[in-house]
Amino acid sequence: MKKSIRYRSTVIDARRIVIKLGTGVLTHKNGRPDIRSMRNLVSQIAKVKDSGYEIVVVTSGAIGTGMEALGMKTRPTELPDLQMAAAVGQARLMSRYEALFARYGYKVGQVLLTHMDFHHKIRLSNIRRTMANLLRHNVIPIVNENDVVADEEIKADLALGDNDLLAALLVRLIRADLLILLTTTDGLRAPAGNHQTRRIPYIEKITPATFSLVRPDKGKLSKGGMASKLKAAQSASSAGCATVIANGRKPNVLKRILAGEDEGTLILAGV
Repeated sequence: MKKSIRYRSTVIDARRIVIKLGTGVLTHKNGRPDIRSMRNLVSQIAKVKDSGYEIVVVTSGAIGTGMEALGMKTRPTELPDLQMAAAVGQARLMSRYEALFARYGYKVGQVLLTHMDFHHKIRLSNIRRTMANLLRHNVIPIVNENDVVADEEIKADLALGDNDLLAALLVRLIRADLLILLTTTDGLRAPAGNHQTRRIPYIEKITPATFSLVRPDKGKLSKGGMASKLKAAQSASSAGCATVIANGRKPNVLKRILAGEDEGTLILAGV
């Protein structure tokens, strides 16, 4: 049996999954929310829930949604404007999730977190208890970084990497089996000659050589990039959780991943 097939078979056994939806799959290039894409992703997640999986959704898009409501043409650069856009956008973003998931009979619960919450013993205990109770009652947690109060993270450039690190921290907290990072590329790519690249189907262990493949480009609207996704996958791997980085704009991408198909880049769980 080929390694790629054998490795993918481990994904099939996952039952508790953290799915992170990046800015690029939730918004248009101008930052305005892409309702069609959001509707499609919710439909896929609902089908995954119907199959008996426990799902936690980590979402970006609050600032972009706030930009739309406030008539902003470009992403703000000043901290107060970013926080204002997040405050306005977060309510609208959750309202959309609530309405979309309700079509499939699922309730959602909003969970806003900051980096420092994971370094505070009492807060961490509260988060763990709340997340466990939401999952127990078949509620889908919708998690986002609390940009309104996370000014220390933004000022010190410790933001959670378009929520990639946040997703990895949640993996550890709830002991997830699988982390799926949905972005606008089909995984990590390597040079293939003639200025072409090829998708890397799996990575057994992330090393400095892995990071050397990352091109230093990221969207104007997102805070992350492939490097932050690899760091998140590295953290998840050390916690015994596999990660798949895949294109969230491809049809039925979640179904393909969970069926063990060769989709995106799989980063193996550490042993």
